[in-house]
Amino acid sequence: MPGLREFSAPKGATIFQPGQPCPGFVILSEGTIRVTLAGPSGREVVLYRVRPGEVCLQTLSCLINGEAYGADGVAETRLAGHIVPASEFQAKLAEDAGFRDMIMQSVSARFAEYQQLIEDVALTNFDARLAKVLIRLARPDGKVPATHSELAIETASGRAYVSRRLAEFARQGWVRQVDNGVALLDLNALEHVAAGER
Repeated sequence: MPGLREFSAPKGATIFQPGQPCPGFVILSEGTIRVTLAGPSGREVVLYRVRPGEVCLQTLSCLINGEAYGADGVAETRLAGHIVPASEFQAKLAEDAGFRDMIMQSVSARFAEYQQLIEDVALTNFDARLAKVLIRLARPDGKVPATHSELAIETASGRAYVSRRLAEFARQGWVRQVDNGVALLDLNALEHVAAGER
């Protein structure tokens, strides 16, 4: 499509932030964007991640409603893809059935993620929430490369509380603190905690 531009960004780059106008719709072919929301107190929560084939609801809302961003988007890994300029987004949405279907399917999946986020924060006990995050972020070697502050953002809680609960998890023999992260020692036990069975 005329005007479709290549897009790339290094790991750690700020892709968007509150108050910034949206330059266009990013179609990722590689990488992950982490979208977070910060409250007046400074506490943050991860809303969702955008991966290849997925839609950023913040961007979609900005383009459709002509609003500025209300959250932060940061490149969690190196990014590559294309960007549909804001001036051409509406036309592509109207004329390209494949593009429109991709957006609708991704939006539906994204709302399901939001429902799960609300359920986890409002209805799930903290230990289950923390266990789910540890399991989700763990690498194949069983290490979670995240600080207590980063885990607090993932679980919509405070760093001190994360530290206290991780200490209890360690006392139970489920995890161990290691340099730059947490090692999972008993995945089966953590899965039971995540399911609310402990």
